[in-house]
Parts: sequence; C-alpha cells; structure tokens
Amino acid sequence: MKENLVITPTYNEIENVELIIRAVMDLDTPFDMLIVDDGSPDGTGAKVKELMEEFPNRLFLEERTEKNGLGTAYLHGFRWALDRDYQYIYEMDADFSHNPNDLPKLYQACKDYGNDMSVGSRYKSGVNVVNWSMKRVLMSYFASKYVQFITGIPINDTTAGFKCYTNKVLQTILNKDKIHFVGYAFQIEMKFKTWKYGYKIEEVPIIFTDRTRGESKMSTKIFKEAFFGVISLKIRSMFKKYIK
Repeated sequence: MKENLVITPTYNEIENVELIIRAVMDLDTPFDMLIVDDGSPDGTGAKVKELMEEFPNRLFLEERTEKNGLGTAYLHGFRWALDRDYQYIYEMDADFSHNPNDLPKLYQACKDYGNDMSVGSRYKSGVNVVNWSMKRVLMSYFASKYVQFITGIPINDTTAGFKCYTNKVLQTILNKDKIHFVGYAFQIEMKFKTWKYGYKIEEVPIIFTDRTRGESKMSTKIFKEAFFGVISLKIRSMFKKYIK
C-alpha cells in the first residue's frame, strides 16, 4: 500500500514542469507524482523522463498520443493510482496556480481529520485569487454560486481543481458511475458525485495565483460546458440512486 500520489496533467508545460516536480519532491511530507502528458511537442515528456532518473520510484510518467481533455487525463491517472493502491490521490495543475506547499494541508484534512475529499478553496474565506482580472474573478465566483444554486452542493468553490481524494471515493465513483464531462465541468461533476454518495468534503482555504509562465488553457468554450453541463448533471442525478 502506498500513501500519496499527485497527478498533474501537462500539455506544453516545459517552462513549469521541472520546477513543479522539484517543489513537490522537496516537501517534508512525501508525495509521489504522476505526470500525464498529452503528447506535448515542446519536450515536456522528455524532461520528465530525465527527472525520473533523479527521483526513482517517486516520479512517474504516462504519455498519451493526443490532447483528449483534462478529465480524461485525470481519469487515466486515477486508474493508474488505484491499480497501485495509493490511499490519497491529488489533482494539481502544473503552472503553480496551485501552490505545492498547500498539499500537506489537503493531506491533513483527509488523513488527520477524517474527510473523504479535501478541496483547495479560493472562496471559503473571501476571494483569494492573485493576478486575475476583475472580469475573470467575477466569472469564476458566480460560476460557483450558480453551481451551488442548481445542485445544492454545500461547497463554496465548486469549480476548484486542486483537491485530494481518498482511495475509497475514487473506487466508488469509477466502479459504480460514469463520468460524462472531460473539460471544466469534470471538476464540478467529481465533487457533486462525491457529495451525492455521502462522502465528507472539507474546503481548505488557499491562495490561487494565476500562471506567470506558459499559456492558459482556459476558454469561453470551457465555461459554456460547465454552465450547461450542471443542468444535465442535476437532471441525471434525479433518476439515480447513490449507494456506496
């Protein structure tokens, strides 16, 4: 049985990938790391392979041939983690918008305080976002409020992508359910289903800092998927029994 695995999807993250790997490897709490790279043409995968020699049995790489969406990358990583019996599995971006120093807080919320999912929350204690325009802050904040209103989920940051799952949560969702979304709405769907199955979720306040290196993958299309996807998510849930 292994304990902690951080899953980080990448596409053209050559400017960030070594820095983020070293930041995770330098933490006092030990975390293994799996990079799921979608065929980055900039050499991201090659750099990870090089670093794997420095961090044997802690750093791993799964290479996919094309870019198939954030959700499918994480699902690939989840199955990889469950096959190896990791107990705590984390989602974290490669661009430092999620601070690796917050990983132990997410771990503690599950390991020490008995939660089944911990969420790095931008909105639990005010609005903790750095380097975003006011337009983007408002869009993100009210998107979370919209999700709360439609679904009833008691989480302030419903669209957050920095979180920890216990092994049993992922076992339940992947074995008993189907994930319908691959983009931004994937993050909402995973929290919603964790909640519907009756698992305990805790929000951990973090400061979210927008990337300073590389290009953002965010787009209007991604927000639209989330907006309309939430409605279909709620409707489907009305016809399903959630039994652990």
